[in-house]
Amino acid sequence: MLLAEFLIIHLRMSGDLYVTNSDNTIDQHAHTTITFDNSSELRFSDVRKFGRIYLMKSTKQITSKLGPEPLSKTFTKSILFNKLNSHKRMIKPLLLDQHFLAGMGNIYTDEALHLAKIHPARQSNTLSLNESTSLWRSIRQVLRDGIKNNGASIDWVYKGGNQQNYFKVYGKNNQKCITCKELILKITISQRGTHICPNCQKL
Repeated sequence: MLLAEFLIIHLRMSGDLYVTNSDNTIDQHAHTTITFDNSSELRFSDVRKFGRIYLMKSTKQITSKLGPEPLSKTFTKSILFNKLNSHKRMIKPLLLDQHFLAGMGNIYTDEALHLAKIHPARQSNTLSLNESTSLWRSIRQVLRDGIKNNGASIDWVYKGGNQQNYFKVYGKNNQKCITCKELILKITISQRGTHICPNCQKL
């Protein structure tokens, strides 16, 4: 008898969930198939095999390790400001830390920092209340835009919607910033490719 009460699926970077008929050919990257009573199937396809599937008695085994959900009502401006000031780390790797804030990846972190005009190498505890508030708004805006456009399609692996058509800095190195016309640079922050406008995001 299966004692777990929750099925938790983490798509990570290249995971894809889709429902299909059981008689349809299983693609080579579909690593898990769940068959329903009506013979339809939920398939989990993951080219890079980064995804995870958990059977658990409680969701807290996963969620207790995560930081706040940035689009939740409980994630307020003051919470972000206090959390930033309680750490002395570069802002970009801190935002990517899922224990600090859940759900921020490389693309949307670059976009949010550019929108807030904050350099990704800034120390988190040096942000003013106004800067933190601007970052709070920017994080929520870029995530909502991404959801509205069904995510981004980067290549044949990372396929989604059309948010890539609205990127301001990510993947735009050597192109002009739409705000000030300075050339976008690609630098490395904590071993992650990072896109910035050196004029809008001064260190």
